[in-house]
Amino acid sequence: MFRQPVLVFEGTKETLTKAHARVLARSLPRAVFTSDLFTTGNDRDNRAAVRAVPTADLDLVGLAVYGPRNAVDKVLKGARMHP
Repeated sequence: MFRQPVLVFEGTKETLTKAHARVLARSLPRAVFTSDLFTTGNDRDNRAAVRAVPTADLDLVGLAVYGPRNAVDKVLKGARMHP
């Protein structure tokens, strides 16, 4: 998933939720990070924790997106660079 360069943005919970909806609509490669992932200890349990919750109910704390710069910029609209 990670390629260089990696840019880190920040935003509100609402910004993150909107970005997630946009990334799904554009079918860009993505990885989601939910609060539940911090209670598991391995990738199998992480995937199961995400699958167990409907998309609309995910408690998103992070999102990784890969794609052409203009598409990623549109997905992350409203977020700002992390200091």
